[in-house]
Amino acid sequence: MSSTLKQRLTDEVKVAMKAGQKDRVAALRLLTAALKQQEVDQRIELDDTAVLAILDKQAKQRRESISQYEAAGREDLAATERFELALIQEFLPQALTEAEIDAMIEATLSATGATGMRDMGKVMAELRPRMQGRADLAAVSAKLKQRLG
Repeated sequence: MSSTLKQRLTDEVKVAMKAGQKDRVAALRLLTAALKQQEVDQRIELDDTAVLAILDKQAKQRRESISQYEAAGREDLAATERFELALIQEFLPQALTEAEIDAMIEATLSATGATGMRDMGKVMAELRPRMQGRADLAAVSAKLKQRLG
């Protein structure tokens, strides 16, 4: 199954090139290169789920870079990372609200019958595919630890 998200990224590169948006083209090419790298490394064709996971990872890297650049006083580099992050977010699904995250955690806890920390992995395995690209999974994990602990 081929990825419609990957095709959308490729189409956006063409649109940006025709519009002469050099910054956008460069940022989009970084993303398409990351996707291609995964396909070559794993010898697979990415589906939308895999593309989302890669985009989510790229967004996380940008957020970390922004905080490091701001701490170092490099606003020029932080601005570039913010631009790339905004671009990545165009391709990610709508972010979940705190209430939606809490509701999904509660529903998964009752569905899996999780009662303690030993069930953490089982619950995260259920939540991860439904939240990928829509929530910060580290924050979800922390909430879940608090709830189970």
